[in-house]
Amino acid sequence: MGTVTARIPEDIASSLDDLAASTKRSKSFLVAEAIRVYLETHAWQVSRTMDSLAQADNGQFASQEQVKDAFEKLGLKLD
Repeated sequence: MGTVTARIPEDIASSLDDLAASTKRSKSFLVAEAIRVYLETHAWQVSRTMDSLAQADNGQFASQEQVKDAFEKLGLKLD
């Protein structure tokens, strides 16, 4: 297990104190959980972005008709 020290604004520190007290969880637990969720979310986004860039580099683009169909499914119309 690692240790990280961070400076956070007073309002966030206060909110963290309140949440820790109301959930009967330690501040360390809440911070670790928040970082875990953040990392999972951003790792997924970066992975999808890298996959998309690789597809674009390989010339794999959606056709104009595929784009039009996707927009129409969302209730949008391309002119």
